[in-house]
Amino acid sequence: MFGRKKTSSTKLDYSNINSLVNVSKKCVDILFVLLIFVLVFVIGKLLIDWGILRAFKTLIKIISPLFIGFVIAWLLNPIVDFFEKKGLKRGISSFIVFFLFLILLVLFFYLLIPAIGKQIQDAIGMVPNVLDSFNKWFDNFFNRLSNLYNYDFSQIKNNIYSSLTAYSNNITEDLPNFIITIVTNLISGGVTFVISLFIAFYMLFDFKNIRKFMVDILPNRMQKSFIDLTDRLDDSLKNYVLGTLSVTLILFLFQSLGFIISGLKAPLVFGIICAITNIIPYVGPYIGGIPAVLVGFTMSPIVGIFTLISVLISQFLESYILTPIILSKTMKLHPVTIIVGLLIFEHFFGILGMLISTPVISCLKIILMFFEEKYKVIQKIKK
Repeated sequence: MFGRKKTSSTKLDYSNINSLVNVSKKCVDILFVLLIFVLVFVIGKLLIDWGILRAFKTLIKIISPLFIGFVIAWLLNPIVDFFEKKGLKRGISSFIVFFLFLILLVLFFYLLIPAIGKQIQDAIGMVPNVLDSFNKWFDNFFNRLSNLYNYDFSQIKNNIYSSLTAYSNNITEDLPNFIITIVTNLISGGVTFVISLFIAFYMLFDFKNIRKFMVDILPNRMQKSFIDLTDRLDDSLKNYVLGTLSVTLILFLFQSLGFIISGLKAPLVFGIICAITNIIPYVGPYIGGIPAVLVGFTMSPIVGIFTLISVLISQFLESYILTPIILSKTMKLHPVTIIVGLLIFEHFFGILGMLISTPVISCLKIILMFFEEKYKVIQKIKK
């Protein structure tokens, strides 16, 4: 009766508490990322509904020579800086680099464009044969289904044929306008590009002072932060652009060679399509590879199989060799972030939006991380 009274002691399980805290922090991070995407979507929707996005696109179209010229000068500037460090004056370095750039452009258009034009004509010429092969395959497919299931599929086949015929007639009727539109856009794009070259040439001479001018108009307390942020954006975008151009060029050469070996008609055209669409993460390889494979199978099963093998080998080379080596340190984005960004940008800007979504999202991430380092917004929310 006089024994020590037992007291119940409760021990805190710190491991479970730490796990709960870590999970809650991750949830906050995920919600923060989702909030960013929701804001981007809502802002984009409002811009469309209010007509601001249309006005913005018009403004971008007007100032596009200035933007393209700035990009060209931005890409050539490191080479000019290199020659300048070797003792050459800025003006002489700029002239030499720009002259070499023009020579490469002329060689590109002189050697590649005629070959691509010839192959485009070949591709257009083989459209009737492709359609005929497709119709024969379609007939054989439905005949086999009829023999297999003892059912008359003629009504279904006729409906599909009617839809395809109507679609083909629409394409035929719209083809002249489509060609005129393409020619007009090519002429307009050519004029814009020539103007951009002149702008890039003059910008290259005085490129260092462009950022200096932007820094000088800012208050003194913001100048250091602005320089730090633009340095981060410059490094990330430069690595991405140069890496993407390298991967695209290598993939174009390898994919075109594979299509030539496969016996596919217009291999350079399909090689360019595969290389350009490959810039779009995850879905790009399928967008570019599927048309080539389908055309290959309409030519013959052997050509189709070898075309498919060529696409698979090229994508393996790009996914497991080129991208890890060249682009491994450029866009540090989660795959889910990239996919959601692709969906949002495709909704507002189409294929062009899918091409620019990854670098734009990467820049937004750099800007958000910069302000987080400066103002600690997320850390304050977690507390």
